[in-house]
Amino acid sequence: MEGILRSLLISPVQKVWIIDHSDEFMGLEDELLEYKRRDEEFLRHEGRGFKLDYIKEENKGYGSGHNVALRKAMEEGSQYHLVVNPDVWFGAEVIPALWRLMEDDYSIAQVMPKVLFLNGSVQRLAKLLPTPLDLFCRFFVPEGFFTRRNDRFELRHSGYDKEMNVPFLSGCFMFLRVSALKTEGIFDERFFMYMEDVDITRRLHAKYKTLFYPSVSIYHRFSRLSYHKWHLSLVHMASVIKYFNKWGWIYDGSRRRFNKTILKELKETIDE
Repeated sequence: MEGILRSLLISPVQKVWIIDHSDEFMGLEDELLEYKRRDEEFLRHEGRGFKLDYIKEENKGYGSGHNVALRKAMEEGSQYHLVVNPDVWFGAEVIPALWRLMEDDYSIAQVMPKVLFLNGSVQRLAKLLPTPLDLFCRFFVPEGFFTRRNDRFELRHSGYDKEMNVPFLSGCFMFLRVSALKTEGIFDERFFMYMEDVDITRRLHAKYKTLFYPSVSIYHRFSRLSYHKWHLSLVHMASVIKYFNKWGWIYDGSRRRFNKTILKELKETIDE
């Protein structure tokens, strides 16, 4: 938690909402109070108008928790809002770069920078919209048996070194235009956890650009817990079922169109 707080303190961020809806963090409020008392940098920023609001909520899911903050951002007239995991950290250049990008192009509703593992290698978190077969293979088939399909799904051939307008961006870091959320909707709270990032990105992508922007990078302590803990695997699979029930299992016209568009754009870029 301290890593993301320090990242936000060195960024031009005016307000942070921390939504605590997990029994595992019963001491989080006390930790935050202690952090406020002892951290001189926080005290300096607080004196300049920086605000940190702690909100304790019943655990209704990942999207529901973030919607608490999103609704408050809308009420307060925020222009942009960052949805970010507590296991992420980044430098002072990231938020200003994304802000300038959004200010220069009002057709962009969402941006994700390049996401790195701790060792500096790239996390491939800009993807096609998944088919049922894509997710079945990732859950149940040994990785070596579906390498070509998974590489295509994760857009590995792009090199992750160019801007891409993709229909699925990870929920670990979502820099969002609030006015677009007002028209296209916030997180769908039917998804308790997992797939809510696919759902919201594709809804925004239908009307706006949802951009992977590799000119700046962040670090993410990526764990894929649902692939290792059975109870989270069940939650993930339940969300997958809800997602395909909503958008279509076999026929999904938007999925076909969005995926075809980005694959065509990447091929033309690579061929140049």
